[in-house]
Amino acid sequence: MAKVIMIQGTTSNAGKSIITAGLCRIFAQDGYKVAPFKSQNMALNSFITEDGYEMGRAQVVQAEAAYKKPDIRMNPILLKPTSDQGSQVIVNGEVVGNMSAADYYKNKPNLIPHVLNAFNSLAKENDIIVIEGAGSPAEINLKENDIVNMGMAKMVKAPVLVVGDIDRGGVFAALYGTYMLQSEEDKKYIKGNIINKFRGDVNILKPGLLMLENLINIPTIGVIPYMHLNIDDEDSLSDVFAHKTSNENIDIVVIKLPRISNFTDFNAFEIVLDTKVRYVSCAQELKNPDLVIIPGTKNTLGDLKWLKESGLEAEILKYASKGNPVFGICGGYQMLCKSLNDPYSVEDGGEMAGLGLIDGETIFEKEKIRTRVKGTFKDVKGIFNGLTGKSFEGYEIHMGTTKGQKTMSDLATLVTIDNKVKSDGLCNQNVYGTYVHGIFDSEEVLNEIARAILNNKGIDFEKKQSFDIETYKQQQYDKLSEELRRSLDMDYIYKILNEGCR
Repeated sequence: MAKVIMIQGTTSNAGKSIITAGLCRIFAQDGYKVAPFKSQNMALNSFITEDGYEMGRAQVVQAEAAYKKPDIRMNPILLKPTSDQGSQVIVNGEVVGNMSAADYYKNKPNLIPHVLNAFNSLAKENDIIVIEGAGSPAEINLKENDIVNMGMAKMVKAPVLVVGDIDRGGVFAALYGTYMLQSEEDKKYIKGNIINKFRGDVNILKPGLLMLENLINIPTIGVIPYMHLNIDDEDSLSDVFAHKTSNENIDIVVIKLPRISNFTDFNAFEIVLDTKVRYVSCAQELKNPDLVIIPGTKNTLGDLKWLKESGLEAEILKYASKGNPVFGICGGYQMLCKSLNDPYSVEDGGEMAGLGLIDGETIFEKEKIRTRVKGTFKDVKGIFNGLTGKSFEGYEIHMGTTKGQKTMSDLATLVTIDNKVKSDGLCNQNVYGTYVHGIFDSEEVLNEIARAILNNKGIDFEKKQSFDIETYKQQQYDKLSEELRRSLDMDYIYKILNEGCR
């Protein structure tokens, strides 16, 4: 059975996911078979595995860092918030239904067998499992049925390292408070603290580090600097949403929907084209971009209502009426239609008018469609007509189907993992809709979008040297591991890993 170590945090976005990924890469580089694990993940960024199951993207990143293919066992429970009070619950990659927070809390003990089965199966195949917690173990109101922080550590006897984010301020209080709020039994599992996202001279921290260690008798095993890496972020706290300006020549806007999902769809714009997208959440921020993208969402009807009430619907319609390009992905594609119908109350129920930029209707079905696909653009109209014949890969993950009127042109032809051929998306002059996440990850697709935008502005497009996204991602994981090796006491980490918590 595998040895195990666990990364918990004082708060969400403290850096648990990235540090877990970095440790996975280090252990793999050191010759061990390693896998990440997170028993329960709450996130709107998800991924479809090669065998058609759904899991959180954070564990996909960690799997890549460990030189592994994403495996549903790495994230047996995924919660995708559908409202402020409830989530869609996904167990072992498949939807089991929507639950309120209260109902899920009551049901958590029934999920323990699923968690342990997935963990034990991975542990038999690997030398090391790196577990990521969720939120914070200091959420003492959730301790009773905890299956993701100290509850998980106790189930598999994992030594715990606690990460605190100094960039937010108050890191010493956060680390001290997190430890002091644990039971005497749980305190025994905490073997070290890590301070993350530090800017400045580490010597300035030393008096505080010594005082903290004297107070709780837990060593701080490393101070990690603020790192500038292009590695997929997990949740809506991502720094990418702070982007309010883009590069001089290309201005791409993504609408920051309240329940935006899979915003990693747009990372390739920055990686390949060196273009930061702007995330806007009010009408005044839209301005006059070169391209507007309406992204995926976990609650299409709720976010469509918000789009109307925020004034962004009117601004997008005005923008499109001038012949400017609009692209909708998944839920954003559904919003572009004339009408959206939810007869089975998959979301909020009822019918709602969409933006009407695509002459089609979306009907929400009971079953979720989830599959990986390979696609080819058909006869694309409008500014992006050069996409015709271009290829891409990605995945579908949505409730509902969209049908266009005969006047509408299909955007692409897809081949699914079970070799079924089908059409995807619709195109109406400069308005484009697709269900495929990852459609922008193709270098030739990105280059054509950039060429079309720049030529439309009278600027010659100079194609950059061929860019391999996969190679770039692996380089980022290597940079992460190099920094963690410099910053962390890896001898101590191997020591607690080997000793365990028996």
